[in-house]
Amino acid sequence: MFCAVIVAAGSSRRAGFDKLAAPLGGEAVLLRSVRAFVAAGCAFIVVVCPEDRWQTVGLHTEKFGVPVLRVDGGAERQDSVRAGLLALPAETRWVAVHDGARPLIAPAGIRACLEAAKETGAAACAHPVVDTLKRANEQGFTLPEKVSRDCLWGMETPQIFDYALLLRAYDCVLQQGLCVTDEVSAVEAIGISTHLVQVGPNLKITHPGDLELAELLWSKLP
Repeated sequence: MFCAVIVAAGSSRRAGFDKLAAPLGGEAVLLRSVRAFVAAGCAFIVVVCPEDRWQTVGLHTEKFGVPVLRVDGGAERQDSVRAGLLALPAETRWVAVHDGARPLIAPAGIRACLEAAKETGAAACAHPVVDTLKRANEQGFTLPEKVSRDCLWGMETPQIFDYALLLRAYDCVLQQGLCVTDEVSAVEAIGISTHLVQVGPNLKITHPGDLELAELLWSKLP
């Protein structure tokens, strides 16, 4: 069984508004993210978000054809992800963890990442870094150090894993008191590498201007 945990418990502080409830192509960003996983063939979806966001977005009244469950988040992202993982059915074989603020992910991209995970046990959407990288001091002035972008990737979601593997990784994170910002880092804590998969437009809405760009990209999608 392929299931998903969609993380949407953040405060949207950097955006200055509830980016997950903001409209994109006439529907809320979070709702777009959920629909992508339904279309990709997910059998069960857990959305980690507060009750008020769940209702504002309209998820409490939507009929998806598959179970979509809400659970509360935790203090940190890793706590929210673990809460979502523990709410999945015991029959779960593969699990995708996805940021609700990435509404442009295509069902085909999700399926491509899933196929890679089935081959290796661990796969994640990502993109090669193309920008020139510079390190700066605390005052924001560049340092002469050269930062190579060779073999550097920017991480995205979904990140898809063998369910038992990811549960074991998050148990390790909890027991060792580690702080991780994504699932790739969690499985690295138990010595597992993740295969990276490049998909199509997968913008994360973080700042106000990102929503405008997402609208433009959405209008161009087939």
